[in-house]
Amino acid sequence: MITKVHHFKDRIGEITIGLTVIYLLNTLFDYLLYPFIIYKFGVLRGGIVMTFLSFVACILIMKFYDYSKRDWLGIEAIKSLKGYDGSKKIGKLTAWVIKKSDPIVFLFLSIKYDPFITTAYLRDTKFNGMNKREWSIFLSSLLISNAYWTLACYMGITLFEWGWKAIVNV
Repeated sequence: MITKVHHFKDRIGEITIGLTVIYLLNTLFDYLLYPFIIYKFGVLRGGIVMTFLSFVACILIMKFYDYSKRDWLGIEAIKSLKGYDGSKKIGKLTAWVIKKSDPIVFLFLSIKYDPFITTAYLRDTKFNGMNKREWSIFLSSLLISNAYWTLACYMGITLFEWGWKAIVNV
C-alpha cells in the first residue's frame, strides 16, 4: 500500500512538473516570441520564421519525450481511457468520445496546444519515434497551429496599433 502511495505521489509530481514546463514554454513562445516576430517581420515572413521555430521546438520536445520513455504529461494515461471497459457510465461515455472524435481532437489540440502534444496524443506508437502517419499528423498540426497563431498575432497587433493611433490622435 505504501509503495502505491509513493508511486502515485511520484506520478503526480512528474506530471505536475511536465505540465508546468510545457505551459511555460508554450506561453513564452505563443504570447511573447510569436507576437514579437510577427511585428518585426510581418505576417508572411514572421509566420514562416515561427513555423520553422515551432517545428524545431516541437521535434526537440518529442525527441526528449521519446528519449525519457516517461509519460510526464499524462498523455498515455488519457489515451488508455479509450479502452475503458468498465461499468461506469461516465467512463463509457469518455471512452466513446475519445474513440470517435480524433478529427475534432486533432483540430482542438492543434489550435489550443502545439504539434508535439497533438502528435503525442494521436500517435499509435509509444516512445518509439514517429511513423509515416504520425509525421502526417505532426506536419498537418504544424501548419494549422501556426496559421492560427500567425493570424491571431497579426490581428492582435493590428488591433493594438489601431487603438494606439486612436488614443494618440485624440
